[in-house]
Amino acid sequence: MTTTITSGNFSASIKHLGAELFSFKNSDSNTEYMWEGNPDFWAKHSPILFPIVGTLKNNSYHVNGIDYKLPRHGFARDTNFELINKTANSATFSVRASQDSMKVYPFNFILQVKYTIHAATVHIDYTVSNEGNSPLPFSIGAHPALALPGNFEDYAIEFENEETLEYHLLENDLIVENTATLQSTNKVVDLNYELFKNDALIFKKLKSKSITILKNNLSYLKVNFPNFPHLGIWTKINAPFLCIEPWYGYSDSKKSTGNLYDKEGIQVLAPHARFQSTFSIEIIQ
Repeated sequence: MTTTITSGNFSASIKHLGAELFSFKNSDSNTEYMWEGNPDFWAKHSPILFPIVGTLKNNSYHVNGIDYKLPRHGFARDTNFELINKTANSATFSVRASQDSMKVYPFNFILQVKYTIHAATVHIDYTVSNEGNSPLPFSIGAHPALALPGNFEDYAIEFENEETLEYHLLENDLIVENTATLQSTNKVVDLNYELFKNDALIFKKLKSKSITILKNNLSYLKVNFPNFPHLGIWTKINAPFLCIEPWYGYSDSKKSTGNLYDKEGIQVLAPHARFQSTFSIEIIQ
């Protein structure tokens, strides 16, 4: 099942499986801004990463002396969400703990995702509720793949602030301790596939809270992530898309202990508390 919301000439469509945004388009120009999901490169569009972001060491963790297994990026992206509210320009989806989820993640949670479209911007709001009596450890992240038609090297990314763009890389899906620095000119980094030959670029610390994609030096798309502390940037070699991924959390390192409460970047939500965060994708051109 899918749900579509609209605002003027703009529309956004969401799959109920994973509450995944798969289309964001301008009907006037018939331009689609989300990646089509061609499995030759990557079959997803914009999966929700929950209750982990990235990969666990040995794909496992432990809580209270019990071992559990979780796949890369968790299970939300492969779970059917319920549509709980719909207006012309908004849709809210929800999923809660189940017998199946408890087998791999023994916590009583509710995850809600609300999409709201205002003209050329789609806002995505995450709400995580701890319905249990013990602290809830989790990560959550976005993974939108933005379509970049034409020559990939015609595009660049512009960071909001001038800063040292220190990033980590992945090795066998785990984050490495050594860092490198992305070279920029006036906050702009020209795109080329060589940047991603070793997988995603992972930023643990950024002053910038927005990134603009430039096409032939003109603003094309903008991703705003005002309260996300971490960021991933990724594409597949020769694929015509770029993922700009606001995160709370990231992959384990080889040094990870496996204790989920001690995981670097993890959020811990008090019993019966609620966590909220938001990001947006804005069409400029």
